[in-house]
Amino acid sequence: MSFGLYYHIPYCFSRCRYCDFYAAGAWRGVPDAYIDALVAALGRHVLPGRPDTLYFGGGTPSLLTPAQCARLIQAAAPKPGAEITLEANPETVTLASLQGYRAAGVNRLSIGVQSARDSQLRTLGRPHTAAQARQAFALARQAGFANISGDIMLALPHYTRAEFDETLELIRQGGACHISAYLLKIEPGSAFGRRPPAGLPDPDQAAGFYLYAVEQLTRAGYRQYEISSFARPGFEGRHNRLYWDCEDYLGLGPAAHSCLGGKRFFYPADTAAFIAGADPVPDGGCGAEDYLILQLRLSTGLDLAEYRRRGGAAFTPHQLAFLERCAQAGYLTLTPRRLTLTPLGMIVQNSILEELI
Repeated sequence: MSFGLYYHIPYCFSRCRYCDFYAAGAWRGVPDAYIDALVAALGRHVLPGRPDTLYFGGGTPSLLTPAQCARLIQAAAPKPGAEITLEANPETVTLASLQGYRAAGVNRLSIGVQSARDSQLRTLGRPHTAAQARQAFALARQAGFANISGDIMLALPHYTRAEFDETLELIRQGGACHISAYLLKIEPGSAFGRRPPAGLPDPDQAAGFYLYAVEQLTRAGYRQYEISSFARPGFEGRHNRLYWDCEDYLGLGPAAHSCLGGKRFFYPADTAAFIAGADPVPDGGCGAEDYLILQLRLSTGLDLAEYRRRGGAAFTPHQLAFLERCAQAGYLTLTPRRLTLTPLGMIVQNSILEELI
C-alpha cells in the first residue's frame, strides 16, 4: 500500500472570484508559526510508513520560502524517489525561489495558468498575466524542473474554443508534461456565487467545451487518465491517484482531509485553531461506495471484482438495464470485469452515480 502526505498552505495574496476554498486571508508570505504547527501536527500522527508522495497545495504554496519548504520535506522524510509536488502561482516565483525548491527536494511543479488571455484573468481575479505565466514555465525549466503541470479552466465567461487553444499552446510550449483541465463551477460561497459574471456558457455549451478540450489535448499528446487530468506517458500524477484508489493519505492544515486505515478525519477550517494545536475531527470511514465514486473518475474505470471485494453490492437488474442504456448512448462501456465512463459519460457522472448508489 502506498501513502501520501498533503500539506495545506492556506495563504494567498488575494482570493480569486471563483474560489470557495478555505483561505487565511491576504498574506505576502507564510508565517513561521504555521510551519511549526504543520511539523508538530505531523508528529502527533502514527503513520503507516514514509510517504511515497508529498503534495504542497493551497492557497498559494509558492509563498513558502525555500527554507520553509525544505524544513517541511525533511520533517516528512519521504521515500527515495517520492513524487514531491508544489503548486505555484506565476506571479510569486523567481528563478532563485524555484532553484531553492528544487534544492529542497521538490521534483514536480504545478503552475496555475487558467487562461492565456489577460482580460479573462482579470475577470477571474487572478493576480498574474499571461506573460508572467510564460515566464514561470521558462524559469521552471531553467531551474531544472522536468516534471511540470499546468492548469486550464474551461467554460469561462464569454468562452471560445480559440481561448482554449491559446491557453493550451502557452502551456504546451512551456514544456508541461501534465495538464489539469477543469470546468468552471460557480460555488455558492465564492464572489462569483454571490454575483455571477455575465456571459457564462449554458450546460450544453460547457459540455461542448469539455469534449473539445479532451479531443485537442489528446491530439497534443496528453492522454486522459482522469476526468480532469491529462498527461504525456509516464507523467501521470501519483499523489492524486492515491485519493482515487482509496489508498492512505494524511492531510495537514486547516480544512485538510485525511483517510488512514479506512477512517476519515479533517481539521477544522480555522488557521488560528490549527496553529494552537487543534485536533482533527472524525469523518466516518472509506468503503465500497467511496471506491465506486472515485474509480469512475478514472479512464480505466471500476474493476468490478475489486469493488465486490471491498464490499460493494451487485448491481440490480434495474441498474444493469440503466447501464446498458447508457452504454448504447455512448456514456460508458460495461464488461463482466469493468465499468468505464467515456468522456461524454464523465460529463454526467453525477447522474450515473445517483442511479448506482
